[in-house]
Amino acid sequence: MIRSVTTTQHPPPPLPPESPHSHGPPDGHGHSHSHSHGPAAPVSHHLRRVIAAILIPFTVAVAIGLVMLWPDGVPSHKRTGVGFDRQSQQATVTKVVAVDCGAVNASGGAPTGDTSAAADSSVPQEPKGACRKATVRVDTGKDKGRTFTEIVQPDQSRQLHQGEKVVVAYEPSAPKDLQYSVTDVSRSFPMALLAGLFAVAVVVVGRMRGVMALVALAVSFLVLSLFILPAILQGSNPLLVAVIGSSAIMLIALYMCHGLSARTSVAVLGTLISLSLIGVLGSWFIGWAALTGNTDDNTGLIHGLYPSIDMSGLLLAGVIIGSLGVLDDVTVTQTSAVWELHEANPSMGWRGLYRAAIRIGRDHIASVVNTLVLAYAGAALPLLLLFSIAQSSVVTVAGSELVAEEIVRTLVGSIGLVASVPVTTALAAVVVAADRPAAVPAARPAAPARGGRGRRRRH
Repeated sequence: MIRSVTTTQHPPPPLPPESPHSHGPPDGHGHSHSHSHGPAAPVSHHLRRVIAAILIPFTVAVAIGLVMLWPDGVPSHKRTGVGFDRQSQQATVTKVVAVDCGAVNASGGAPTGDTSAAADSSVPQEPKGACRKATVRVDTGKDKGRTFTEIVQPDQSRQLHQGEKVVVAYEPSAPKDLQYSVTDVSRSFPMALLAGLFAVAVVVVGRMRGVMALVALAVSFLVLSLFILPAILQGSNPLLVAVIGSSAIMLIALYMCHGLSARTSVAVLGTLISLSLIGVLGSWFIGWAALTGNTDDNTGLIHGLYPSIDMSGLLLAGVIIGSLGVLDDVTVTQTSAVWELHEANPSMGWRGLYRAAIRIGRDHIASVVNTLVLAYAGAALPLLLLFSIAQSSVVTVAGSELVAEEIVRTLVGSIGLVASVPVTTALAAVVVAADRPAAVPAARPAAPARGGRGRRRRH
């Protein structure tokens, strides 16, 4: 018996709209493959306008501030010959010979310069061991080729060696035999080598991002050396100069390293809010604790040369500038976390995004705050050792202005860092969740296939 069977072909179900993050046509099984290439930026024109309405006026204000406060250069002054405020030249130790310390001192050849360890004249002391007499040749300046001698006693921490490159100070008003003295060794080569290794490591690991990071670092140094420092020395308000200069560095560095995108703009907004908080808290507590900012020989020299500089304002400016670098890292990390979470699960609302990203931020807070405290403690370690030797109480140590400055600097900066995590995370979550990509029209259902006469099956 032969029976004809007709098979009816049902139309395939309509395909879902293609995801904005998918590339290429769907495969044969009706699934679209999503491939993320770099950071995803909101496509909503409304959100872009909102972000631009905030950042463009801010950028214009920073540019106007740079123009109005741009200095004519570092103001000149008469050198005092104290500390760093003295003329210096490069030199080379050409010869070192051993001499009798007693004979050298008897002849009146007392050691000169910072390498000397002058003894108390009322209590004669006999140096243990042999002294060394170094012949030093000046390599730069108008006296290039001139030589002088330097007596190095055996108990000095820095000894001179033949062929060593050194830095010498020049005092024109001193007697001719005492015009030059060795103040330090020249570290140009090891510092340049270390900088080169750092640049190579950044470029090898970061590739193009690393190159842009190095360019941004160079721009930051240019803003610091050409604008911030000369403007403060010229008499401009240190806080205002620091805010404008830090804002310029922030805008240039973030957009240059991470691109002109909504994600970077959210990081800029989070950094700006956190810097404002640091400025307000720093101003309050520096005034409340009566911190003058004039606590050591260097700040005393600055105040003596330029009495118009507000030293407490200079302290606050240092707090703001010092916090900027770590803030950039925290805000960029948090915005990136929110964007990646959204890309992994586009249906997640802003509350879910915030809760998920804030867990990442808590780990970041713990590590960053600890790093900041240890960095300041390491910088102030010799000072802390002095207080330990004096067997001072913790209250006395914390109440001294030298340590109180570091405490205020550390805690104010840490509060700003802690606040930047929820602020930036909330901003990023709201922005990325409120974004509504342009709707993609649904594919028109395929026309049902015409029924055809099936095969005849023989039973």
